[in-house]
Amino acid sequence: MNLRPLLLPALLALSLTACDRAGNDAAKSVTDSTSTIGRTVQEATDTARKEMATTNFKLTVDGLPTAEITPQGGLLIQGKDVVTTAEQRAQLLEYRHQIERIAEAGMQIGVSGANLGVKAAGEALKGVFSGKTDGIEERINAEAEKMKEQAKGICDQLPAMMASQQALAATLPEFAPYAKMDHNDIVDCGK
Repeated sequence: MNLRPLLLPALLALSLTACDRAGNDAAKSVTDSTSTIGRTVQEATDTARKEMATTNFKLTVDGLPTAEITPQGGLLIQGKDVVTTAEQRAQLLEYRHQIERIAEAGMQIGVSGANLGVKAAGEALKGVFSGKTDGIEERINAEAEKMKEQAKGICDQLPAMMASQQALAATLPEFAPYAKMDHNDIVDCGK
């Protein structure tokens, strides 16, 4: 006789007898995982923020030397300082800040995604152990919709970034070859 088809129901029956205890343990485990993952992600984003604030942003275009925007608003091409006016440095800083805001929004989405993954796993475990799976998918999908709105927020920032990039390219000819953003980038962002 093949016992394999009976094995899964038997295991489920055993685990459901300890439903309350296991459900509570699973919830505690998920809470612990959320806080551990949350701390790890928070530490990584804090490190990334510090790095963004203190390091040069590299601009790369195939066939051109690397350009960099410094935290002070300077422009370096192939490691050499490009002479800029106060107005150009202000434009470079504004463009840099736009990049930082988009990167920050991306990091927040990453944190939300990590938390959502842990929450989904926890909800699924609790549902399995308690036998109450109703509404799990709807709750997780609602959270995922919030993340989609966050991502849309990034796309909403792109028109201003492109305008800033184009204005900078018009006033600083050395920057112009690195101003590669176009309308298609904005349109494709939502896809």
